[in-house]
Amino acid sequence: MEALGFAAIFLFVLFLLLGSGVWVALALIGVAVTGMELFTARPAGDAMITTIWSTSSSWTLTALPLFIWMGEILYRTRLSEDMFRGLSPWMTGLPGGLLHTNIVGCTIFAAVSGSSAATLTTVGKMAIPELRRRGYPEFMTIGTLAGAATLGLMIPPSLTLIVYGVTINESISKLFMAGILPGLVLALGFMGYVVGWHYLRPGQRPAPEPRMPLRQRLWAARALIPVLLLVAFVIGSMYLGFATATEAAAFGVVGALVLAAGQGALTPASFGASLMGAVRTSAMVAFILMGAAFLSLAMGFTGLPRALAGFIAGLELSPFALILALTVFYIVIGCFLDGISSVVLTMAVVEPMVNVPAFRELGFDMIWFGIFVVVVVEMAQITPPIGFNLFVMQGLAGREIGYVARTAFPMFLIMLAMVGVLLMLPELATWLPETMRTRPG
Repeated sequence: MEALGFAAIFLFVLFLLLGSGVWVALALIGVAVTGMELFTARPAGDAMITTIWSTSSSWTLTALPLFIWMGEILYRTRLSEDMFRGLSPWMTGLPGGLLHTNIVGCTIFAAVSGSSAATLTTVGKMAIPELRRRGYPEFMTIGTLAGAATLGLMIPPSLTLIVYGVTINESISKLFMAGILPGLVLALGFMGYVVGWHYLRPGQRPAPEPRMPLRQRLWAARALIPVLLLVAFVIGSMYLGFATATEAAAFGVVGALVLAAGQGALTPASFGASLMGAVRTSAMVAFILMGAAFLSLAMGFTGLPRALAGFIAGLELSPFALILALTVFYIVIGCFLDGISSVVLTMAVVEPMVNVPAFRELGFDMIWFGIFVVVVVEMAQITPPIGFNLFVMQGLAGREIGYVARTAFPMFLIMLAMVGVLLMLPELATWLPETMRTRPG
C-alpha cells in the first residue's frame, strides 16, 4: 500500500507537469525532486548533479549524436529523389505498383536516419506528389507512408534502441542486430497489405506503369548504390566485430559527408544546418535521458520499482500474460508521450519485472524485450491523440488528423500481429545478436 501511495504521488506530479506544457525532461526532473524531498533525507541537488553527470558522460551515448548527424547530412541530399527514381522501375511490376516505393524507401532511409519523423518527411516529400500525379488512392498513399516510416525506430541505427541500451546498460551493437530481421519482416507485412489491396480493390488501381528493360532499371538504380554500400558498411562493421556502435557511427558520418560532397549538396550552409539540427535533436534526447536517470534514482530510494515488481510477481501472471499487459500499457502511454520518453520513463519499473529467469527460459531476454518495446512504441507513433507520425503526415498531405489515423489503422494491426510473431518466434530478434562477433569497447 505504501508503494501504491508513492506511485500515485509520482504519477500525479508527472501528469500535472506534462499537462501544464512543461518539457518532458523538466517534468521528469520535477517529479524526481518531489520524490527526493518528500521521501528521502538525501539532498536533491547533490543527487541530481551526480546522476546527470554520470549519465551524460557515457561513452556509449556518443553514438547517439553521431548517428543523428549522419541522418541530418543525408536528409539534405537528393536521397529521396534518387530513391524514388531508383526504386520505381523495380516496383511497377509488383501487385500494388509504386505504393511499394513508400515501404522500401522508408526501409532504406530508416537505415541511415534512425528517426521515424525524418524518414517520413524525406520519403513523403517526394512520394506523395508523385503517387497523386499517377492516380494512386490517397488512403493507401498516406496510410502506407505513415506506417512504414515507423521502421525508423527499429531498423538500425535506431535512436530508440540506443536510448534503451543506454538506459539498461545493454550492448547497442547487439540491439541493432536484433532489430534487422524483425524490421524486414514488418516491412514485408506492410508490402503484403499493399498486395492485398491490389487484389481486393481492383477498381482503385491506377493505370499500369510501362515496363522498363532490365538495362534501364539497373541504370536508374545506380544512385542507390552508394547509400546501400554505406548502410552495409556501418551495419556490417558492427556485426563482424570490426567496430563498436560508436565507431560505426563515426564511419557513417564520414561516409555521409563523402556522399553529400559527391552529389554537390555539401555546402557551408548545408553543413552548418545539418550540424545544428543534430545538436538540437541530441540535446533534446540527452536532456530527457538526464531527467529519466534522476527520476530512476529517486524511485530507487523510495523502493517503488522493487515494490511494484513484487506486486506484479504476486499476481502470478504467466510471461505471455505479462507481455500482453505491457503491450496495452505501452500503447496507452504512447498515446501521450513520444517513443524515447516512453522508454526512459518506464524502464526503471518494467526491467525488474521482465529480467527474470522465467522470461529467459522462454527466450525472452533483454535484447528481445528491447525489440518488443520498439514495436509497441512504433504502434503509438500512429495512434491519436499524440501519435507523432500523424502530425508529420498531416503537414505533408494537408489532411485532417482523423483521416490520417484511419488510413494508418491497418498498419497498426500489422504491427500488433508482429508482437504475436515475436512471441512465437523470439529467435527472430535474438539469432543475429547471438551469431555476431564482438569486441570490447
